[in-house]
Amino acid sequence: MVERLSAEARRAALVKLKGWSDVSGRDAIAKTFTFRDFNEAFGFMTRAALVAEKSDHHPEWRNVYKTVEVVLSTHDAGGVTARDIALAEAMDRIAG
Repeated sequence: MVERLSAEARRAALVKLKGWSDVSGRDAIAKTFTFRDFNEAFGFMTRAALVAEKSDHHPEWRNVYKTVEVVLSTHDAGGVTARDIALAEAMDRIAG
């Protein structure tokens, strides 16, 4: 099982992740991605889903038209782990 990040490691990771922030009341991080239209948002979700499935680490997310709200937390570890940071970085790359 993967371990939760220390408070210091989490802060350091969030500094490098543009637009990601702590979720109030949870050990999780979140970001809202905004695209030009639904097609672009859905394409992002499809590409991100392939990365998530390959790493066996799946996001909590919600899509409404051109926005995708993402929450990342490793449920088995009870909070944010290196797996969440890696998926956040991958999502940022995919979004451009």
